[in-house]
Amino acid sequence: MEFLGATQTASYCGPRRTCLFPDPAPTSTTQDSYQSYYLPGYRYLSSWRPSLFCKGSSVPSGADERLSPARRLPTVLPSLRSALHARYSPHDWHQATVAQLTGSEASRRWAGKLNSDSMRLMQDKDQLTYQMQEGSRRNLGQRLSSLDFWRAELVYELDYLLTESQALETAKKRLECAADEMQGPLKTALECLYNREKRMGIDLVHDDVEKSLIKEVDLLKDWQARMRKLAERINQQLGINRDVQHALEQDLSDKNSAHFIDQKCFNLRNTSDSINFYHGVEKIDGTVSVPETWAKFSEDNIKSSQRARADSARLHDETEAALETASEETWSRYTSTNLAFNRRISEVADAKNKLQAQLAKV
Repeated sequence: MEFLGATQTASYCGPRRTCLFPDPAPTSTTQDSYQSYYLPGYRYLSSWRPSLFCKGSSVPSGADERLSPARRLPTVLPSLRSALHARYSPHDWHQATVAQLTGSEASRRWAGKLNSDSMRLMQDKDQLTYQMQEGSRRNLGQRLSSLDFWRAELVYELDYLLTESQALETAKKRLECAADEMQGPLKTALECLYNREKRMGIDLVHDDVEKSLIKEVDLLKDWQARMRKLAERINQQLGINRDVQHALEQDLSDKNSAHFIDQKCFNLRNTSDSINFYHGVEKIDGTVSVPETWAKFSEDNIKSSQRARADSARLHDETEAALETASEETWSRYTSTNLAFNRRISEVADAKNKLQAQLAKV
């Protein structure tokens, strides 16, 4: 766009032209249709640039009439006329201003709406996060209660199992000791039988003493076998108890680890230190059970321990009963053998006295 009142020699007005030898205008009808136009106060270019056309003043007036319109001197700002027709009207200017204000108002309104939506979304997400955290905290509290319950059950069952295993171990030692102690009476009874085999002639009789000694030997051997067999059963039951004890201890250790982790998670807050977010960790399912199977696992371990304790208690009672019965039977057989010996000794002594008396008479 050219400025009003700019000189023809300005750098932004195109190439410099000379007034004495103007360029021949093109023979187009568009150039001929334009008329000379002078602004008020600027009718002649020489009025403000007198030295520009100093040589042109000597041209005769008759020659001016012979000049064609294409040979006329250029007016001030020849492109100004077309520029004036290309300008906007005041109405357009006001409309543009109103459009700018309307657009700015709409943009501001949309920005305010977006800000409100963002704040509402932030509040909704914050409330949802708070609700989820409260739900997680409540679930963690329930999980800690369940862990405390099962830990107490496991500790209780483990203590009773250890007590029963210790009592069973003591019963096993008593059985082994009783079986070893029966070796002495057994040797004595066998020695008696061996010595009675030295009798001569008619005295080698199968009397009540021999019968009682044989029964005593059989009884002692039988009780030794029964005690050793019972001790072997106790040994097997102790192995089962150790397996159950290992399962209970492993389950209790897992419960303690889970309780420590859940307790730490329960005490975490948004302001806690060393809180890191790991992308995708919520999609990883590292569990191997559900709450039902988790509780059933500990319940099965407790039931196994209860069965083991029941078997141990039954073996312990059987051991006590066996020891008591063995003691009564061996003592009864020992008494019967001693009575048979006394009777036999009396009979032999009486027969000996009669023989001696008869021998004296003879």
